[in-house]
Amino acid sequence: MKVTLERTALFRSLTHVHRVVERRNTIPILSNVLLRADGDVLQLKATDLDIEVVESVPAESAQAGGTTVPAHMMYDIVKKLPEGASVLLDLNPEKSTLAISSGKARFALQVLPEADFPDITAGEMSHRFALPAADLKRLIDKTQFAISTEETRYYLNGIYVHVADTEAGPRLRGVATDGHRLAQLDLDVPDGAAGMPGVIVPRKTVMEVQRLIEDEEALIAIDLSDTKIRFTIGAVVLTSKLIDGTFPDYQRVIPFQNDKQLTVDCSVFKEAVDRVSTVSSERGRAVKLSMANGALELSVNNPESGSANEDIIADYDADPLDIGFNARYLLDVADQLDGSTAVFRLADPGSPTLVRDPGDPEALYVIMPMRV
Repeated sequence: MKVTLERTALFRSLTHVHRVVERRNTIPILSNVLLRADGDVLQLKATDLDIEVVESVPAESAQAGGTTVPAHMMYDIVKKLPEGASVLLDLNPEKSTLAISSGKARFALQVLPEADFPDITAGEMSHRFALPAADLKRLIDKTQFAISTEETRYYLNGIYVHVADTEAGPRLRGVATDGHRLAQLDLDVPDGAAGMPGVIVPRKTVMEVQRLIEDEEALIAIDLSDTKIRFTIGAVVLTSKLIDGTFPDYQRVIPFQNDKQLTVDCSVFKEAVDRVSTVSSERGRAVKLSMANGALELSVNNPESGSANEDIIADYDADPLDIGFNARYLLDVADQLDGSTAVFRLADPGSPTLVRDPGDPEALYVIMPMRV
């Protein structure tokens, strides 16, 4: 293999593919990126056996061929080469090395055979549709904060994407929950998505797709089956296994019947929560909301460090209510709101609270209360 290409194109592609490679691997080949030169393209591929990212970049191939080199080391080398430089990749099969040359800089990296590199076979995909990049990014941005990090509840370690039946008709819906908070966003159902299986897209896949969306005006092709999903984002193709589990019946915990409504200025509320939670314990992080007569008092009482309280103006005309929440959960939800106000629908101190965003009626959030 002998190929020449622009440093900028190579670096951009390595940025896309090297992120799926774990820094510590018990299987040496999984630390490598596969390089295959053929004609006027160089294909790069990386995998962790759950996710595979492939991208092709323009190149001049003097000799076709392929090999694998340490992904993070190659990324670091190319990152430090000067902008606008030309890079020559030259495989020496006898020494089992790949020479990387640019200007007066020379590197020789140890290689492993291309034949040893694993391939995630996507198999037959049952559904194919396209989503505007802005819509997919919005779905991820609005829900990923609620993905569970608890590995024992593996079926919550991703975003559940499915077509939901609503009063307004079928909607493409993304839902994430960790059992303490829930985030949901609805989109128009794209052509081809009707009848798709409900799938749980893993957290790492979600994060990689989010990073790969660089042009929000683009259209992203999505292929999926019961076990795999593939995103084609420009020249990048990301294929991932899906979480093999059953997402819980999340609609049972959404409290649409809550009869008490609290409306607050979103930025004022967020800043007040942030201030009073300064004295809360790291473990508890509890903030008490006391509502009565058009006012809201936020308070924290931490026996180990002190107390704090702050009053803010609120629109509330129901019976007085005291309820506690984890401050981090309140701030996470507030960060997602696009409107200037936040609307809380409450029932009692022990029941889940529904949060709506007047600036985005397609989104909803649920937060479980805490004892305070």
